[in-house]
Formats: sequence, C-alpha cells, structure tokens
Amino acid sequence: MRVFRGRAGTIEADREVSERLLEGAADGDPAVRVWAPHRQVAFGRRDSRLEGYDRAREAASERGFPPVERSVGGRAVAYDGETTLAFARAEPIADFRRGTDERYERLTADVARAVADLGVGLERGEPDASFCPGAHSLSTSDAGRLRKVAGIAQRVRREAALVSGILVVDNREGLAAVLEAVYGALEVPFDPDGIGSVASVSGEDDPTTIARSIENELVGDRRPEIVEVTA
Repeated sequence: MRVFRGRAGTIEADREVSERLLEGAADGDPAVRVWAPHRQVAFGRRDSRLEGYDRAREAASERGFPPVERSVGGRAVAYDGETTLAFARAEPIADFRRGTDERYERLTADVARAVADLGVGLERGEPDASFCPGAHSLSTSDAGRLRKVAGIAQRVRREAALVSGILVVDNREGLAAVLEAVYGALEVPFDPDGIGSVASVSGEDDPTTIARSIENELVGDRRPEIVEVTA
C-alpha cells in the first residue's frame, strides 16, 4: 500500500496530491495519507449555495485562513497548518453502489483505535451545532459534554473510493474563533464550545506522533510503500 507523507508547497498542489490517491486506487493501487494541510478554511458545496457564502469567505480571509472549496464532505472545516490533521484512505472498488457503510465503519474504528493507543478515548457521535455535522464523527466526553474531535466523509467513483476526515490535535480555541465567524456569516448553527481536541484530554499533543499512529492503523497488515511529498 502506498503511504504518502508530507505536503506540497501550496494548497492547490497539496490537493492534487490527494487526487493522486483516488486516481491510483482506480488503477488498483490502494493508498493512505495522514498529514497537516496548509492553513485554510475548506468549504463544502452546500456552503457555496448559501447567501452568506461570500461573507463567510471574507471572514476566513480576514482571520488569516485562505478559503477553498472542497469536493467531499458537508459544511466548512478549518485547518491551522500545524495541529489539525487530515487523513485519507483510497481503495479500489468493484461496485460503487455497495460498501459505503462498511468503509465508513472501518475508517472510524481505525481512527478511534489509533488515538486510543495514545490514551485518548473517543465516542461515536457529536454535540449539537458542531462543525461539519455528520453521522460519522468522533468526540471526547467531559462530564457528559461532547466535543467533536474528528469528522469523516467519503467520495466514491465508479472504480475507487476515498474515505477521509479531519482530526483536531490542538488549538481548539483558534479553530473555534474562525469557525464561529464563518458559520455566523453562513447563518448555520454552530457552538464554538463543541470543538474538542486530542491535547485537551491527553498529554500527547505532537501531530507527527498522532499522524503515525493513525497511519499505522489505516495501513493495517499491508506492506507500506512510502511516497515522500515534496514542497
């Protein structure tokens, strides 16, 4: 299995690297990538249809988060360029109409197991008015209060599927501040206190250590072939 490490020099070039995962999987080569994307707010297509979309993009830019639009997932997510991880696994598929739930389940379980190995327990589910709300989320629990740490989405082509997501390692306050402004402009419910982080419930706050743990789980028992992504 190909394992992509590192990130390209620009947001656009880095997105092209992730496209290579899906293209390779369509040719029969599965791949995994876990990395810290460039600082940005990535909007979903649903966001782009709202009247406040232009204002939301301006709000992100004013706070130093370049706005981009992604092809997978729902509402906006923010990456701080350092402590917010993205993860992805691309696999060949025989029938694009089958296997969606099973792929979601496997990746969700793998991510939860990876952080559990570092002493972080995550629960399925998310708080109300969370960032990028969806059915496949992982959260921490503090005195019964859920705070979302990870969200997962899926993109399916006729010959390949890419299951991917976001994990907040640290800097929950900084992410909450920009997302509060963005969701406010979109007029979409959002609770900034609903963002959690691995660091807030664990002594482990090194993104590289956490990325390697997730990477190992996503690869599983397959032999990794490291592909270095250069700037």
